[in-house]
Amino acid sequence: MDHVPALRRYFSRRVSPADVEDLVQEVLLRMQVTRDPPEIQHLDRYLFRVAGSVLTDRVRRGAVRQERLHDSLQDFHYPVEERTPERVILDQEALEQVVVAIERLPTRTREIFVLHRFEEMTCASIAEQLGLSVSAVEKHVITALATLRKKLKEP
Repeated sequence: MDHVPALRRYFSRRVSPADVEDLVQEVLLRMQVTRDPPEIQHLDRYLFRVAGSVLTDRVRRGAVRQERLHDSLQDFHYPVEERTPERVILDQEALEQVVVAIERLPTRTREIFVLHRFEEMTCASIAEQLGLSVSAVEKHVITALATLRKKLKEP
């Protein structure tokens, strides 16, 4: 269909990239299963009206899910730790231990770990940026996590 790229552009401006193809498929499906379709003089206008309807339905379903989730979370009581001076000092000390442990990682492993965990880059984008394979980046992240876990368990 000639209008698929236009639908993709329409949805890509409104939803996350992961949802674009699903929404395009939903529009195409609705166009095919419509019983007694009206006589369409301007297919592109009709198509985008259907796309708007699909988007509205997606938002409504999301709102309903969000409401159900909120209602179910209301049933749970989450205890909150009291913020005492002692607790603040313990947390600061723990944070310092984490920072020191990260600083002691090998340079390349530390660089990759920081990009992955703190800059929120994917392993693929780190691999591309540093000229490494994705597998090598994943191994550095795993090594960093194992080293940090081991260091932080030590008394």
